[in-house]
Amino acid sequence: MTELDLRLSPATAQDTGSFKLLELPPELCQLIQSASGNSPCLSIKGHPTEDAVLCTSEKTYTVRSVALSNTVLVVTPSRSDPDGTVHIRDQLHEILELAPAVPKLHKLSVLLRDMEYDEGDEDRQGTMPKYSYEQARGEIQASEAEFCRGLKDRRILVLDGQLRPIAPPHLSTILELLLNYLISLSLSHQAAPIEELVSALADEHEIPRAVSNQVISWFGDINEDLWKMDVDAVIRELGVGILRHHRQNPILENEFFKKWNNAVGDTFESSVKLSLLSGNYLQNVSLTGEEVTLTYFPSSALPFDPAARFVELFLTRQRWKHEEIEPFLLDIAVNTKERDKLLLKHARALTDTGGVWYTARVSYNN
Repeated sequence: MTELDLRLSPATAQDTGSFKLLELPPELCQLIQSASGNSPCLSIKGHPTEDAVLCTSEKTYTVRSVALSNTVLVVTPSRSDPDGTVHIRDQLHEILELAPAVPKLHKLSVLLRDMEYDEGDEDRQGTMPKYSYEQARGEIQASEAEFCRGLKDRRILVLDGQLRPIAPPHLSTILELLLNYLISLSLSHQAAPIEELVSALADEHEIPRAVSNQVISWFGDINEDLWKMDVDAVIRELGVGILRHHRQNPILENEFFKKWNNAVGDTFESSVKLSLLSGNYLQNVSLTGEEVTLTYFPSSALPFDPAARFVELFLTRQRWKHEEIEPFLLDIAVNTKERDKLLLKHARALTDTGGVWYTARVSYNN
């Protein structure tokens, strides 16, 4: 066994506290080891008031400190005697651990408040606050892939480098027009020429090409200038658009389906189903069981913090079936295992003839 002379480095005093030991999960080790030539992009993000996260190009990880039972020494070879002497540079009593995390995209709704893009919006552009794509990329704790998906899922346009959430009624109007043009121009929703649709929207309805092109990309796949429409995504958005007017005044389920079928047209009526709106509504059955109503209750409007979200959920309903509460937890848990942990921590499971129900672990006053 090689013997080394262990000494304190002259730089120990200035180096103390400057070293951190980061433990990488297996998937990150594999990412780094498999990188050929180009090192993978890893970045630490976080405002001084936030817990730091580490982002790859695809995923986000929380960074948390874990105390060590034994001290770890950071040593380097001596310049004068590299084979026989090492210098102690620092002593570590903790390591940094990484765990998969949900990207913090919820901040976008706050940062982009009062910046909605709507029909006839050109007159407001000069006085409207601005928030650029690059600013958001630097401040939002999410990987590049998660950030791009977040803009798509939240229906946020990028216009002249600025982020602009599209007004829901205007988005519904554009989607209904697209469906109408598919029928009137005898175009297949499996392979519709994008230029033909964009030109029709621009010439007949003065919808800017930059807007319609992005809307089309949100709701399907583009290949060689042909659009393959995601039927479920379009129908879902139109359904949410109708339901959005019924946050305070529930709508009869039969009446809602009539409006929804009318919005999508005869061609796509067979694809309309309530499961598409999962995480956006509450269903209520009258005491007689004769009337079923729907209330707009979007998961995106609930608190991001798990504890606060469960408070909101149990103030809304005292008990939930598993299949009812699950859609409202998907955006705060990275996987089903984490979702089940949250339920175990914040809810109590009860079983009766009706199945498994979840109630609050503490009492809340309605």
